[in-house]
Amino acid sequence: MRLRFLLLSVVSIVLLSSPIKAARLQSWSFDQARNQLHLTTDSGVQPRAFLIKNPTRLVLDLPGTNLNRDTVRQSFGSAIKEIRIGQVDSKTTRMVIELAPGYTVSPDKLLIKGDSSSHWIVNFSSIERVTANNSFEQSANNKSNEEQLPIQIGDASSFVGGIRLGKDISQLNTQVKGLMARYSYLQPGMFFLDLDTGNYLDLNGEKIFPAASTIKFPILVALFEEVDAGRIKLNETLVMRRDLMTGGSGTLRYKRPGTKLSVLETATKMITISDNTATNMIIDRLGGKAKLNQRFRSWGLQNTVIRNLLGDFKGTNTTSAKDLVRLGALLANNQLLSDTSRSKTLDIMRRVENRSLLPAGLGKGAVIAHKTGTLGIILGDAGIIQTSTGKRYLAGIMVRRPFGDKRAKSFINQVSRLVYSYIEQNSINASSTPPQQL
Repeated sequence: MRLRFLLLSVVSIVLLSSPIKAARLQSWSFDQARNQLHLTTDSGVQPRAFLIKNPTRLVLDLPGTNLNRDTVRQSFGSAIKEIRIGQVDSKTTRMVIELAPGYTVSPDKLLIKGDSSSHWIVNFSSIERVTANNSFEQSANNKSNEEQLPIQIGDASSFVGGIRLGKDISQLNTQVKGLMARYSYLQPGMFFLDLDTGNYLDLNGEKIFPAASTIKFPILVALFEEVDAGRIKLNETLVMRRDLMTGGSGTLRYKRPGTKLSVLETATKMITISDNTATNMIIDRLGGKAKLNQRFRSWGLQNTVIRNLLGDFKGTNTTSAKDLVRLGALLANNQLLSDTSRSKTLDIMRRVENRSLLPAGLGKGAVIAHKTGTLGIILGDAGIIQTSTGKRYLAGIMVRRPFGDKRAKSFINQVSRLVYSYIEQNSINASSTPPQQL
């Protein structure tokens, strides 16, 4: 219970700042299994944090951030007396998490670290009860009541899948922002990552969107994890139940209830023709939404959630471009699946029939393993791309659009073309060994 209170306190603690444009908190979530708080903003920030004694308060300042609302005060329970969020001045938002009497937390048990300048992770062990042996209490009692004890903040340099982030690709950033200005009626989020250099393009990468059929990408990976664990066999039979049948994309909805398919055939239809009924059959075989969501969180996907079976026409299932790239990084760098399962997963994703989004911007000889997503208000695509010269990069793009607006497709095509051209012309292979094939 104390962890939950800390979550709710620290949850409300980080926003981002930018020296040019005020940042905004996009989302936050807490991973109880890892004791990690994930905080996402819509542009880059470098937070500052410190502890104050009597009473114990965790203070986090967010330079360049506007709250855009009145001061917030909220109580959470026995361990957290109150959280206060307000504007220190016109350029700084301050969050204060005040612990209840009898509780404390030591500076060395709090670490704020980013996997990019728009996604920060707060790691901690626990809130502790005050004891005579508590070193923080002893040292704090010898200091002024307002003595500020700094909290370590790490560099925003690590990503998932063993990838260390390089630099934001300023050339692409400028080009894509110019394109966004011409398509001002669209609301995009994108993240592209060069696997050779770690350099990246991040424009609203953590922004949460309706996932549409891009949610089928993590579902496919979860399926092959179960295959590797021996709990599911690709040749086992699934029976199509009436309660799993649905409209939207795919052909299984025209079959009779009771139709039998193998797991592999069902998963292939889920990806290649984006069959919604096949997706529901796989979700059911994997134990349902809750188990899948827990697995997604264990991978570090903080914005990817299944709330309803497919077709999710109201867009309640969510993801972000950066989450999809996180998954691509884990897959590309052999962090989740056996070689055999990874090969099968990528083979299925290379056969996606919808080639109208990211693939339309690629050069001749490029190979892409990906999954698209389409709703009236959303277009998305994400995957692993290998250029004609063997360079690899990860792509994720989501675009909210006026209902059915076909110009969103053109926007994605043009972004894909810009990124592909840059990677092909400017990236340098990290080693002299032959490139790994998709």
